[in-house]
Amino acid sequence: MLEQPAAAALVEAFANTVDVEEASDEIATSEGLAAWLHEQGMRDAQAAIPATSHAAYLALRAGIRERLGAHVGDTPDEDLVAAANNVLADAPVLITVSGTLNAAPGVPAEQEPLVRLAIAWSELTTTGDAARLKRCAEHTCGWVFWDVSKNRSRRWCSMKVCGNRNKTRAYAARARAAAE
Repeated sequence: MLEQPAAAALVEAFANTVDVEEASDEIATSEGLAAWLHEQGMRDAQAAIPATSHAAYLALRAGIRERLGAHVGDTPDEDLVAAANNVLADAPVLITVSGTLNAAPGVPAEQEPLVRLAIAWSELTTTGDAARLKRCAEHTCGWVFWDVSKNRSRRWCSMKVCGNRNKTRAYAARARAAAE
C-alpha cells in the first residue's frame, strides 16, 4: 500500500473541511477556521482570522477541490480555480538555496498556515502525487481521498457506499431504457 505523504494528508484534511453529504462546513466562519487550524497544530492560539484572510482560505479550498474533481473526470469551475490561483500568487514563500520552502519573514500569523497549505499543494503537484488525491466521483459525497490503487484508477471514496450508489443508478437506468 502506498503511504500518503504528509503534504497529501494536510491537503486532504483541508479539502474535507466541507462535507457535501451532510451540508456542513468546519471553516465556514473565521472562528471555525481558527479552531481547525489550531486542531491541526498550525496555530498556537485560536485568535480571530480577519475576513480577507478567511476568504483566501475558502478560495484556496474551493480551487483545490475543483482540481481534485478533475482527477475523476469532472470539469473544473475555472473561476474557482482562478480565485485559488490568485491566493497562491499572493502567498509570500521563501525559497532557500537548499530547496526548502517556508513562509517568508514578516508574514502575518493568520496567513502562515495558508502559506503552509500552499507549499503542501505545490509539493503534491510538483511530485505528481496530486494525481493520487481525488474528490469522490459521487457528487452527493464529494469526499477527498488518497487513491492507493496501483494504477491510480479509483474513482470513489468507498466502493461499498459511493461506488455502489453509482453502479445501482446505472443499472436502474439501463433497466428503464430496456423496458421502454
